Amino acid sequence: MADTIRSVRGMNDILPDVTPYWQSVETTVNEVLSSYGYQEIRFPIVEKTALFCRSIGEVTDIVEKEMYSFDDRNGESLTLRPEGTAGCVRAAMQNGLLNQTQRLWYQGPMFRYERPQKGRYRQFQQIGVEAYGFKGPDIDAEMILMTARLWKQLGLTGLKLQINSLGSTEARLAYREKLINYFESHRSQLDEDSQRRLHSNPLRILDSKSPKMQRLNDGAPKLLDHLDKESEQEFRALCEALDAVGLSYEINPRLVRGLDYYGKTVFEWVTEHLGSQGTVCAGGRYDGLVSQLGGKAATAIGFAIGLDRLISLLEAMDALPKVETIDAYLVAVGDNAARHALLLAEHLRDQVPDLKLITHCGGGSFKSQFKHADRSGATWSLILGDDEINKKVIGVKAMATGEQETVSWDMLANYLQS
Repeated sequence: MADTIRSVRGMNDILPDVTPYWQSVETTVNEVLSSYGYQEIRFPIVEKTALFCRSIGEVTDIVEKEMYSFDDRNGESLTLRPEGTAGCVRAAMQNGLLNQTQRLWYQGPMFRYERPQKGRYRQFQQIGVEAYGFKGPDIDAEMILMTARLWKQLGLTGLKLQINSLGSTEARLAYREKLINYFESHRSQLDEDSQRRLHSNPLRILDSKSPKMQRLNDGAPKLLDHLDKESEQEFRALCEALDAVGLSYEINPRLVRGLDYYGKTVFEWVTEHLGSQGTVCAGGRYDGLVSQLGGKAATAIGFAIGLDRLISLLEAMDALPKVETIDAYLVAVGDNAARHALLLAEHLRDQVPDLKLITHCGGGSFKSQFKHADRSGATWSLILGDDEINKKVIGVKAMATGEQETVSWDMLANYLQS
């Protein structure tokens, strides 16, 4: 007997008893984003590897360790997308969308080769939101307020907003030298990853999750103390906008984000309910990425929400959305009844378009069919046999109470609607 083939480690199946929660959350996200004027864009799962090397940064964990890359038959290096922003920018550039302001969103799987653990998978589902051509800080505030509204619509409480500014490219370069000097003076205390990043990407040291690095990072120079004037003014204006609407936030000077293209505003929504994987939503400005990828310079900001973590958070907080159940299960006893059942079911679907109706298929005794009806979670069972066909009626049984009555075919649609 051949060995059973199993799924790839860290790439999980989402089963039918769970997908209604995903669908409900996705619908809510769609509604909130649409209410702010954001439009959906869809782009490929596979892109040229160079796109991510140029956008994310050569000296990042994603590019160095985590990308699923391969050569196709023509010898071209391709990569399963590890994040969505680079692909969205490429699609917007290629299709001429950057000639005017754009508010875009997308959804789908991303891929990173990591050690699988709860809340961090090798294939994970993400919703991304991007806005092009808007100068800050009002669009920055809109992005953050939009996420706050989403948590409200989902019934989530207790998420904490952290914000920071990374300043301009020039300010970061000057700050970079101060940071290198600081860490050089404490080189013996750096862990292996931090030593490797010291001269290639020292800001990423501040983002280290290693407990060994926490105290050392606390003493490092603060980027907020070395901002350029424009970034400082925009960050102050963002804080004032959030204060004006009463949205609480924490300024986290160590928040740098893990991708090289970020600059100026960055933000994260975090929770204490998911252990070490506490970031549910993260984003920020990346004004230089469009020109970095060969396009005409354009301002840009975006964020991403990890759906796997969002669903886990809703479950942990006992806030999973209520999902619609099956309305009715049609039981047909005998071959003649089975034929009539299919016809009757289609008439009902015509008359009641939103009716969730399962018609029993595959035969079986009345008792076995009723077991299926019970397991389906249907509100009613509809019972059709030869007697009911002759009288053009149907038995309607409330599954919760066991009460049963007879309804004519002509009145059935109205009965179910009422």
